[in-house]
Parts: sequence; structure tokens; C-alpha cells
Amino acid sequence: MTIDLKSWTPCLPPPRSPIAGRFVRIEPFKAKDHLAGLWQAYSADSAGRIWDYLPYGPFADADAFYDWGAAFYASSDPMFHVIRETATNVVLGIASLMRITPAQGVIEVGHICYGPALQARPGASEAQYLLARRVFDELGYRRYEWKCNNANAASKRAAERLGFTFEGVFHQHMIVKGRNRDTAWFSMLDKEWPACKAAFENWLSADNFDEQGRQLRPLADFREDVDDRPT
Repeated sequence: MTIDLKSWTPCLPPPRSPIAGRFVRIEPFKAKDHLAGLWQAYSADSAGRIWDYLPYGPFADADAFYDWGAAFYASSDPMFHVIRETATNVVLGIASLMRITPAQGVIEVGHICYGPALQARPGASEAQYLLARRVFDELGYRRYEWKCNNANAASKRAAERLGFTFEGVFHQHMIVKGRNRDTAWFSMLDKEWPACKAAFENWLSADNFDEQGRQLRPLADFREDVDDRPT
């Protein structure tokens, strides 16, 4: 079915403004505020596995990271957002909104790099919810994309758990660090966002976490609850 978009108007680019959540706060990157915290977060991964599927890193030392990050993270597209823990104010990781195409209403989340303290924690999923909420509710984009190395099983699982739909693989899409990269594509559409949002918000409710901040039911359960609702 063809969708009539004669009245479509382009979206606005994402603003450089913070987003407050329960577990984390999203902040637009500023070198003086964030580089030292990012290095500390990343240094907790002594094996350097966080860099395995990124086109940069690892870095020899803090100075090398600062020199690179001050320039790379300051770009407007990708537009980088630092993730800071609400309770402690500690910097935990970064993600970007990228390939920003307001005229088509298409935008991607990428360059996701979480330190060990954020991995598999509620704040990691909440950060993605906060970015998606900005993309759809605040800015009105039609399509939100997630792409990753097809060998990155953890990223593919995360995309589907968060509500993105697998669309296929672009074979021999890139050469990264001297290796072939087949790229897996995922999307979330504006018509799918209300159900994804409901699952996120039910999962994030206070009664789904114990006193230590541990979830009682996983996000996947709430996605199933929403999917099973009568229509």
C-alpha cells in the first residue's frame, strides 16, 4: 500500500540538549566535561573488547584518546551523546545520532560504546529509549536505523530486544581494520514506536525494580505483553 505523504514536512535536526532519565542522563558531548570520564569508563575494559567492532580504538593511553576524541566526538553528524549515571554522575559511555536526514525523516543510532559499568545494566536500555523518544516523539522522524557488523551477535540481540526489526545483511559492505564487514540492518518505524514505547515505559516503572535497582522482569516480557494485546 502506498502511503500518501503529500503533506509531509521535513523534520528538524536533533537539538544539542540533555535528556533526563531515571537511571541515566543523556548529554551532548563536550570535551572538557566528558573526555576524562569516557577514558575512565573505557579503561575498565582491560582486554579492550569494547573496540572489537568499532572502526577505531583501542588507544595506547589517555593522551592518544583525548587527542582523537576531542575532534571525532565534536562532529555534528554523527552527533555524539554521552551517557551519565543519574545516581553517581559518573560517565558510563557514548552513543550517536547519525546519518541524519531530516528531509526523509530517517536517522540512525550508532557508534555505541559502553564501558563495562553500563553493559547489561538498566541504564543501557534506558539510554536507547531516551534517544528513540527524542527521535519519534520530539522530532517526528519516520524511520530509526540500527546497523552493526553481522558478526557482532551481541549487537544484533540488543537491536531486536529493544524493538528494532531485522531487515537483512549487506554483504561485503565495508573493510574495517583490515577485515571484511557484512552489515546487518535493523529499523524501527514510527508506526511501531507506540508499542515499543509502551514496553519501555512499563519495564522502566518503579515496581519492576528491586531496592538494588535490579529488574524483576526483562524488557522482552513487556514487549510480549504489548504484542499480545487485543486489537
